[in-house]
Amino acid sequence: MASKLTIKILVMTTLLSVASNGIFISTANAESRIAPEVTNAEKSLSFWDLPYLKQAYISAAPKDRKEGISVGQLGDRVAKKNIIKLAEEIAQGKYGLYDGLLISHKGKLVFESYYRRGRVNLAAGQASAAKTYTSLALGRAIQLGYLSMADLDKPLVSFLKDVDTTKLVAGAEKITLHKALTMRGGIRVSDEQVKALEETPAKLKGQGQVQALLEHSTPINSESQRYSYGNFNPTLVMQVLDAVVPGTAQSFIKKELLDKLGITNYRWQNAISGLPEAGWRVSLTSRDMLKWGALLANKGKWQGEQLISMAYLNKGTRGIVQPAEAWIPKAYQYGYYIYQMDIPVKGKSYNANFAWGGGGQYIITIAELDLIVVIKGHDQEDKIMPHALKTIVPVFAH
Repeated sequence: MASKLTIKILVMTTLLSVASNGIFISTANAESRIAPEVTNAEKSLSFWDLPYLKQAYISAAPKDRKEGISVGQLGDRVAKKNIIKLAEEIAQGKYGLYDGLLISHKGKLVFESYYRRGRVNLAAGQASAAKTYTSLALGRAIQLGYLSMADLDKPLVSFLKDVDTTKLVAGAEKITLHKALTMRGGIRVSDEQVKALEETPAKLKGQGQVQALLEHSTPINSESQRYSYGNFNPTLVMQVLDAVVPGTAQSFIKKELLDKLGITNYRWQNAISGLPEAGWRVSLTSRDMLKWGALLANKGKWQGEQLISMAYLNKGTRGIVQPAEAWIPKAYQYGYYIYQMDIPVKGKSYNANFAWGGGGQYIITIAELDLIVVIKGHDQEDKIMPHALKTIVPVFAH
């Protein structure tokens, strides 16, 4: 009796410890439960008002939701043990405030987990991961012939017929798509000037936004065209996309990417120009993030159709520049709004490409392993990636 009482106390102590982090963990019956969904009452709430889950959902055999994603199971005993342990640690808050971890291997979703504000049907903010989607949209335009690879090195303003080039600052013609896609456009407009421009939003509609920026920027030169994260670069890319495709950039993205990927549960807000936002304010579900990852992992193909130009991806997924910001790890290289890094495992190095958004939004792809990892979070420090990859990659690289 004393022995049974001791065991019971130990179990309860463990559960209380976990529960103190805001989530009760139970993996024993995870496969028999359905993934948590946003309730009708919660649909009107902002992400930040969404209550934390009372119980983490951790499954090594995800359910088929008829969303165009094939599902499978984590069959390897060691892999299952190690990844479930990682998921439990995430649920406990060991790595910060994260809401989901999904893993796709060989074209099948084999692991799915949600914590805190994570819900299987929640289209949550992507932060700067949206920049990668903008890049892939441009790659789609190249695949369809609306742009060529040679166009990447032409003056960006040459595509914008509504811009009066006689009024632009010196060196404006030095901005190319290649430069803008690698955060080296070179526009320099003070915060005070940007605020003043936004006080007359009518003048910023359409290509008026580019006109205003390139009239008020300091001259564009080799000094200004150093890597500078954000800095209106994604805005410039979206403006070109809108100028060259049939219809609008918004209709093009929906028809040529979102519809083809079967993505219906999303939000893609517009910028002050009236064009789709290019660097943030996009919301997707974690499962739909996997679909964008499949485009990276499969050289631009989706279900046998070449959606993204392979030539564009071959160039854009390389480490073209070294990011200059201190908050970006030195191991990260930057391509066309797509990060690149090498992951060493057991004496071998695997090339990884990934989208990354603040707070912990990741789509990590390792083509050689046919592996896609999606992480969702709302963590200010956002330091989970090395911990997650340290566990996940080796179990698929054996």
